[in-house]
Amino acid sequence: MSDIDTIEKLEAIYGQPELASTAKVAERLTPQYRRFIDKAPFLALATSGPEGLDCSPRGDRPQELVRIVDDETLMMPDRRGNNRVDSLRNIVRDPRVALMFLVPGVGNAIRINGRARLSAEKELLTSFAVDGKPPRSVIVISVESVYFQCARALIRAELWNPDRHVDPRSLPTPGQILATMSANRVGGDDYDQSWAERARQTMW
Repeated sequence: MSDIDTIEKLEAIYGQPELASTAKVAERLTPQYRRFIDKAPFLALATSGPEGLDCSPRGDRPQELVRIVDDETLMMPDRRGNNRVDSLRNIVRDPRVALMFLVPGVGNAIRINGRARLSAEKELLTSFAVDGKPPRSVIVISVESVYFQCARALIRAELWNPDRHVDPRSLPTPGQILATMSANRVGGDDYDQSWAERARQTMW
């Protein structure tokens, strides 16, 4: 096996990026990048901590997924989840974050790198309330770089092609996975059957 274990070996294979790969990088949110972010209902949040890396899916209504405060600041409410708080634990100990925004039907992804902190300021939490339910914390992100990722990956994946959608019945359910992993202490058919109503009641 011929490992690529130095930058010199890597650059010998890939060369240097072209101008189009570097000219797109901004140090703040430009008006054009703002338009993409305003339309995005989904992002992946990457964080790093002593135990390793984490990548968490985040979804919400467009313009409620994140709030653009100014050209250098985003705020993201931490909506209801599984209470593992892996991302939040990491941010408390290492502020570096990366975000990748996806807009349904659009091939380009928007990527942001920056630093984050957590706020539990009461008025701020209240300002993010949905149906009277505020988040328990808000992630405040200082933008250091923003750029678009070319569409090749999403084109190859045919991510937005409904003909490529997978039938969920062909995959194990969350209840089945939980039952297997916990020796039937949790999960099973009851977990799956109650999920839709449980999610509806705890969405926010």
